[in-house]
Amino acid sequence: MDRREWMRQAALVAAAGLAPFAGRAQARPTKIVVPYPAGGPLDAMTRVLAEKVKDALGTVIVENRAGAGGNLGADYVAKSQPDGQTLLVGAVATHAINPWLYARIPYDPIRDFAPITLVARVPNVLVMNVETAEGLRIRTVQDLIAYARKNPGRLNYGSGGNGSAGHLAGEMFKTQAKVSMVHIPYAGGAPAQLGLLSGQVDLNFDNLATAAANIRAGKLRALAVTTLERASAMPELPTIAESGLPGFAVDTWFGLFAPAGTPAETVQRLNRLFFTALQSPEVRQRFSAFMAEPAPTTPAQFADFVRAELAKYEKVVKASGAKID
Repeated sequence: MDRREWMRQAALVAAAGLAPFAGRAQARPTKIVVPYPAGGPLDAMTRVLAEKVKDALGTVIVENRAGAGGNLGADYVAKSQPDGQTLLVGAVATHAINPWLYARIPYDPIRDFAPITLVARVPNVLVMNVETAEGLRIRTVQDLIAYARKNPGRLNYGSGGNGSAGHLAGEMFKTQAKVSMVHIPYAGGAPAQLGLLSGQVDLNFDNLATAAANIRAGKLRALAVTTLERASAMPELPTIAESGLPGFAVDTWFGLFAPAGTPAETVQRLNRLFFTALQSPEVRQRFSAFMAEPAPTTPAQFADFVRAELAKYEKVVKASGAKID
């Protein structure tokens, strides 16, 4: 299929996705709930999407309902009317990590939601303090594993806190590489990065968007990304999976959910609308500022993905020993 024909068919798909929404004035605006504070990357990317779909949906409001690691916002949507007008931007934390991390959460990540589409994935990256890496002659993941096996407990790694994505990536790495490293939790991702830059810790599993500037400035040494595939933003970096730990995969993802009970035709209409928006060059370009890869799926594909992530993180969280009462 040549590019002209592909664009014609894409336009037809877009029209099909928009048609069910066109011409109907909404009594209420569509509300997209972000379960985290305003101003973060997930919030910013949600607002990009909201702007893109407003012509089809009418008024679209992005509402931040932060608290309890995302649990408060997720619970709010779970208990909302299943009419397609209150949606959740759920994430790896709300739907895969928190159910195992918290002693109790007020919603069920599977039963209480109707998945619409995966929105995007953001790679994490294994980075080292440059002076430490130079001193220990570590330039690759294989070097790191070899050193850690010969010197158990000598290396430490920082994270944004117990149960954070960086903490769990480190625990997964320790298990698969059969090494011992000490975890140093900080009160958030920014303090953890400062700890790495100052040499308080040796390495971190950081968000690529957060670490990129210091990698490019030569302040951090990037060894590998944590996703199964290389990151388009830094294709020169290998993956941990191709560096000796096959199957290693950890990333930050988020997607759209409606409350359980939302009619299937409404879910399909929303899927077509957001699927088309995520394929647009404008959205892709704006997401690239956060090193996020748009990853639209069907509702069924997204449901399968969430179940697989939930099962994966059950093992990781339990192995870490992290728990929040």
